[in-house]
Formats: sequence, structure tokens, C-alpha cells
Amino acid sequence: MTFADLGLSDELLRAVGEAGYSEPTPIQAAAIPPVLMNRDLIGIAQTGTGKTASFVLPMIDVLAHGRARAMMPRSLILEPTRELAAQVAENFEKYGKYHKLSMALLIGGVSMGDQMKALEKGVDVLIATPGRLMDLFGRGKILLSGCSILVIDEADRMLDMGFIPDIEEICAKLPPTRQTLLFSATMPAPIKKLADRFLSNPKQVEVSRPASANTSIEQKLVETSSRGKREALRGLLKADDMKTAIVFSNRKSTVRELTDSLRRHGFAAGQIHGDMEQSERIRELDRFKAGDINILVASDVAARGLDVKGVSHVFNYDVPWHPDDYVHRIGRTGRGGATGKAFTLVTPEDAEAIENIEKLTSTKIERVVGGKSAAPAAASAPAEDEKPRGDRKRGGRGRREREEAPREERADAPRQERTESPREAKPAREAKPVREERRPERAERHDRHRHDEPRRDHRRDRRGERDDGPDEGWNGPIPSFLEVSFGLPPEA
Repeated sequence: MTFADLGLSDELLRAVGEAGYSEPTPIQAAAIPPVLMNRDLIGIAQTGTGKTASFVLPMIDVLAHGRARAMMPRSLILEPTRELAAQVAENFEKYGKYHKLSMALLIGGVSMGDQMKALEKGVDVLIATPGRLMDLFGRGKILLSGCSILVIDEADRMLDMGFIPDIEEICAKLPPTRQTLLFSATMPAPIKKLADRFLSNPKQVEVSRPASANTSIEQKLVETSSRGKREALRGLLKADDMKTAIVFSNRKSTVRELTDSLRRHGFAAGQIHGDMEQSERIRELDRFKAGDINILVASDVAARGLDVKGVSHVFNYDVPWHPDDYVHRIGRTGRGGATGKAFTLVTPEDAEAIENIEKLTSTKIERVVGGKSAAPAAASAPAEDEKPRGDRKRGGRGRREREEAPREERADAPRQERTESPREAKPAREAKPVREERRPERAERHDRHRHDEPRRDHRRDRRGERDDGPDEGWNGPIPSFLEVSFGLPPEA
């Protein structure tokens, strides 16, 4: 089967031929005819099989007849990331060069003024990420009532990134009589629910089992240790058949640190992650495509739909947290019928994650030993830049070194008598003599109270606690002997 058998226009066939394609992929052959017949579609296929062209090519022919109006795009394509949106825009420019179709790209990280100017002129194709689209819609800069075609690309990725509520809100603002195309590598329950709600009698095209890996990719698990990961990766990158590679990590901080480490060891490496500005991400990606660097260290922002020709290897420096991400990561190689290799560095802590991946893909991945890096940490000391910060010596003999002496050696050592320093020598305490106090007689107690009365009276006068007059029921002051006998406080 050729592209001419699918019913595409002559102008489109000419552009496809100039791009170097002659035969459609299975997903393209199954999806293009129903899209040309204005049917809703659910396309399920593994990554790297040409899903983008399966909706870009028929959309160009469908939109060839018609005129765009200001602020009212005729079609909408939703992408989860900026890179995917920019890649779809490149496909429209490449395949639609013989059609007079206008296009606008709405993504974050770039100036909003140029995007609003393009919308004011009117566009046939609007390619957007949900966040920027909702922002402009809230500002009243765009109307969706004239959109006749909606494409939701990488729907499972939309689910992972939390965009499903935005997708539902966008679909509610579109006209009910429209054509909706949904493409995804997997079909979890929330995506199935979304399709049942917003698609009308869709045709489902499934060219491979969901979450299956590309059979043209050679997969291997490299057993290593946490400290030996970098050494194992460097050894794999020095392989003779390694031309270009993408190295995936779970954390953005690890992406930065690993890129710096590879550069210190002489590798031409770049990086791409979510904390970078959009201009920086595009620049690094262009350097990788142009061959200025042959290693791209990336987070999962580059795991979905990123199409770079000639990637020979994919390395999972970290085992992905979600099994579906493994399928998307390794799908960056072995694209367009080519072969590729995917290596995943695993530690004993990754056993459960690997089990879930093998269960999802129904594939038993071959295990290999990572050489020296797989040996226990005590066999070979890690490089200085690979040591955890807490393990670096701060000078002096540590507690662990002091305790490493054999117990028998410590037991046989002669016991030294302790000599007390002058500071430690303390004289024995002398027993204090017991004071024999004689209970004073009544007369002595009477004199003592008389002697203390002026001081106590002065204190009470100062504090204002007691009146100077006689107490109620007496004609004069209370005698001192009554104070002693009844325990009453002395009075003036």
C-alpha cells in the first residue's frame, strides 16, 4: 500500500514524497481513511509508529477548502508539552507547504503578543498546550465556537500531567457538531471515560497491544549499585555502536548533575528538563538534532512523542516510577523502522519497578552485569564526584576507623593503670559535725519575736498588706505570747 491508495490529494502526496516517505505505517494506513470521511477516531499505537502524520495529513486535505476568521481557529490540536506542540507545527509546515493554510502555535515560555497577533489574523490550525490556551481564552482573545476538528494527542500523558479537567472544560466550549480525534499509546480507564463522553460513535484503530514495546528495540537491564551508576553509564556510552543517545532521569536535579559529570569526563552532552526556559530547551534540542552534541540528558519532558531521527541508544539512568513511562522512553529509538538499543540501570531497590514493567509489557528483559560498577561498594572506592556528601572525610580519625580494630586485639592490649591528673584528684569530703541545737526556752522565743517585730512591721507597712488599727474583737494589739502559742502572725 502507498499513500496514493489512502485518498490524499496530489499536493499532499508531492510533499510526502519530498519528505522521503513512500509507504504509510500501520497506524497511518488504518487512521487516514476514516479521518477523511469525517468520523471520530480513537487511535491506539505504540510510540514511534507515526501517529502524528496519521492526523496531520488528512487534516490538511480537510481544511484545504474554507477560510479562517479572526480569533476563531478552524481546528485545534492539544499537546501535553511544548516540545510536542512545536514538533507537530514542524510537521504541518513540512507536509502543508503546497497548501495555503495558516497556523498558530500557543505554548508557554514565549511572548504572548506575537501569538495574539496571529490569532487576530485568523488561523486554520491552532496547536496549543492546555495551559496557554485557557489563559488566552480567559482574557477573551480567542473563540472556539468555529472549531470543527479537535485532536487530543498523547491523551495518557495528559492524564499523568493533570490536564484532564482542562480538556473537559475545553471540549465543553467547542461546538457539539465537530470531529474529534483521540490518540494515545495506552488506554487507561479515565481516558476511556473521556472518549465515551466527548466522541460520537468513534472508530477505534489499534495497531498494537496497548503499552507494548517496539520489537525492533533491543532491551537490557544492567545490574549495578547506586554508587556505580555513573561509571556503568560511562562504560556503556563508550560502546563502538553508540552514535547518539538520550539518557533519562527521574529528577531534574539529577539531570543537571549528570550532565556536568559527563562533560567533565569528555562527553559532548546537553540537557533538557522542565526548569529550563523554553528558548534554552529549544536550543539544546536543536544542538542535539544538528549533531553538535550526541548525548542528551533529559527528564520525562522529552519522553513522549519527541521525534529525533537517528537515536541509536536510550539509557534509563533511573528506572521510571510509572511502567508506562518506560514504553515511551525507549520509544525515542528504533523509530521509522530502524533498530535501537535500550539499557536500564537497575539496583536491588528497583526490583518491584522492574517487575511492574515486565508485567505491563509481557516481556522478560535480559539482565547483564555492569562490570566493576556492579561490584559491592567496598570492592572499589567510588570516584570523588560520585561519593555521597556524608561519606567524605572531614579530616582526623573517624569513629568507624577507631572501632574497626579486631576485638581480640583490643582485649590483648595491656591495660594501663589510670593516673589521675591534679585536676581530677579530689580530696575526700570531710564529714560535717552534727550540730546539736537546743530547743530554746519559751522566754528566749519571746525575746526573739520582740526583736524581729520592727522589721516585719516595716515590711508589711511597705507592702500595704495590713491596717495599723486593732483587729476586730480586741481592745489592743495581740500579745506576743498568743502569737507563739496559736501560730498567728505577729502584729504591731
